[in-house]
Amino acid sequence: MAYVLGCLYSDGSLENSPYIRGKYVRFSSAEYDFVKNIRRLMGSKHTITKFEAYDNRKAIYRLRIGSHSLYNDLEALGLFPNKSLTMGFPEVPASYLADFIRGYLDGDGSVIIEKYKKDSDNRRLKAIFTSGSKRFLESLDKYLQDYCYIDGHNLYNSHDSYQLVYRSWKAKKVLEYIYKNVKAPLYLKRKYLTYKKAIKELKFKHQGDVPK
Repeated sequence: MAYVLGCLYSDGSLENSPYIRGKYVRFSSAEYDFVKNIRRLMGSKHTITKFEAYDNRKAIYRLRIGSHSLYNDLEALGLFPNKSLTMGFPEVPASYLADFIRGYLDGDGSVIIEKYKKDSDNRRLKAIFTSGSKRFLESLDKYLQDYCYIDGHNLYNSHDSYQLVYRSWKAKKVLEYIYKNVKAPLYLKRKYLTYKKAIKELKFKHQGDVPK
């Protein structure tokens, strides 16, 4: 559930429809497998609806679950409609923090191998967390610095949103922490395989492992 909560904080939302006495939890993503996995983890049989692509927008898949109790529980954790710009970081037990962060990464994050010098074969690992809430990312950065023993300036204003960016050995440490002992289906396969590919193929100047 910590993983699902992280997914909800990224690609989820709450919908209150008092005119029909309805309260809904919604998950939306351009990745069908992501939404399908959430439905499986929640034990839901609700239909996943596809909204077709238009203009420059990708097709979107949405899972909508009507539940007053689930809605109210999430609201008590600090979620509410139109959360993206002001949400804070929830209280998550330390033993489940990596699961929550991995869920957020799978929804509103990226794991990439980038070429960082022109006319060069130099490549590096990069982990990015995106949010409209600066407060949320500041808290996330503090947790990751404490748990992964990294420091430095990692938060950037990308105009439409904020980004928490870790490169090279910092990205390696962050991803080692959130993928440690992970088992399917608590991760998005595409991002996990990019991380594994980087560990196998890239060299890191700082080789320190995450302390046990």
